[in-house]
Amino acid sequence: MHVATLLVNPANPTLEPSLVESLRNAWGGGKAHWLNPGIAAEFTLEALPDNQWEVWNDLQGMSVDLVLQFTEGRRKKMLLADMDSTMIQQECIDELADEAGVGARVKDITARAMNGELDFEGALTERVGLLKGLSESVISEVLDNRITFMPGGRALLATMKADGAYAALVSGGFTAFTARVAAELGFDENRANTLIVAEGTLTGEVGHPILGREAKVEALEQITARLGISEADVIAVGDGANDLGMLTRAGAGVALHAKPSVAAECNIRINHGDLTALLYVQGYSRDDFKG
Repeated sequence: MHVATLLVNPANPTLEPSLVESLRNAWGGGKAHWLNPGIAAEFTLEALPDNQWEVWNDLQGMSVDLVLQFTEGRRKKMLLADMDSTMIQQECIDELADEAGVGARVKDITARAMNGELDFEGALTERVGLLKGLSESVISEVLDNRITFMPGGRALLATMKADGAYAALVSGGFTAFTARVAAELGFDENRANTLIVAEGTLTGEVGHPILGREAKVEALEQITARLGISEADVIAVGDGANDLGMLTRAGAGVALHAKPSVAAECNIRINHGDLTALLYVQGYSRDDFKG
């Protein structure tokens, strides 16, 4: 048995019952269940329709996300999340670069790296090198004044944890940021790279080994083994090329507002919803939300 979930941006609750019913009838689905009126609905299917992606593409033009998956096992026991442009709305290194006066150059490298056009480790090393001489105090200033959480993140963490799930934040960014973000949102652990500091300023170096794509896969393997759960019990979320390893290995890999090359590799693509989409695709209704 499969389930089809339709959802929109909660800030613009425009999901029409007529649309849901039309698709349900066309696909011979079960009775529609509204997870949140105007925002998310689902119905069961005996089998996946042949025109799944054609319909998905049509719905994208209406700002509606469509997710089809197996009904069994869709509620997960672990959340594995990227940080930059996923749990927060910014790329931390880009914000630091703005403060260092090299914002445009670094943002270009970041965009190309996240789209898979550049080697992640080399791109990170080059960008951190451009931050040499920046005061360590700028990190706190960026955290306080430039970093904003992705909508829905608090509800996602609070709801899954209330249901017994484990949450890990694994970033190709920096521990100075993941520590604060993890504590604010309620992650059980966080992993990231370390900016080297000497005498109160950034040296332009990053600690080794550099945490990139393979390190995120290792986190998936290590944490699931420690918890005694399978990779199928994990929902992973990210947006960049360095997230693809964990996204394709996890039971549910969510490409959230992802780069096109990344979304193309994932079956769960959320382009319009926020982080609460990860709750809806697991079958949580708005009444189930915590936090």
